[in-house]
Amino acid sequence: MKPKEQDALLQTLKSRFEANMHRHPGVAWPDVLGKLQGKPAALNALREMEATGGEPDVVGYDAATGQHTFCDCAAETPAGRRSLCYDREALDARKENRPEGSAVEMAASMGIELLTEAQYRALQALGEFDVKTSSWVRTPPEVRKLGGALFCDRRYGVVFVYHNGAQSYYAARGFRGSLRV
Repeated sequence: MKPKEQDALLQTLKSRFEANMHRHPGVAWPDVLGKLQGKPAALNALREMEATGGEPDVVGYDAATGQHTFCDCAAETPAGRRSLCYDREALDARKENRPEGSAVEMAASMGIELLTEAQYRALQALGEFDVKTSSWVRTPPEVRKLGGALFCDRRYGVVFVYHNGAQSYYAARGFRGSLRV
């Protein structure tokens, strides 16, 4: 990433951080900045999150590891990460009308992880997300072995978790990711 691009990204992240202090009480921007400096992989992942519409922001700090957690905080599932089936196995199983990719593979290529159901619920405690869309979440192996995958959304003020065939994809379903730095 060129220095000018890095500066612009860091300014965007700082502005979002300062505008949403309720997401990270007790966390100071200089501490976050210190974790990001000299970490090109983390900066590239955040750039990808931003470029696909995720609006990443700090949503947690782990005192035991000293790591900050960034998460997609866009109101709806990131627009640049929709119409994807769950994983490669699901993509390969589709014989017709294949989507362009899978959520698991796209997350890995971006250097981020899909949220777990618990992380998704924690994010929803910070605001209202996915009231018109839905997001794939990391699916337990026992569910995936049976051909399914999990997704979540918020409707009627309640966070729901559902199941669907992992090979399914919809224009309003994408995924949210997280990054620990």
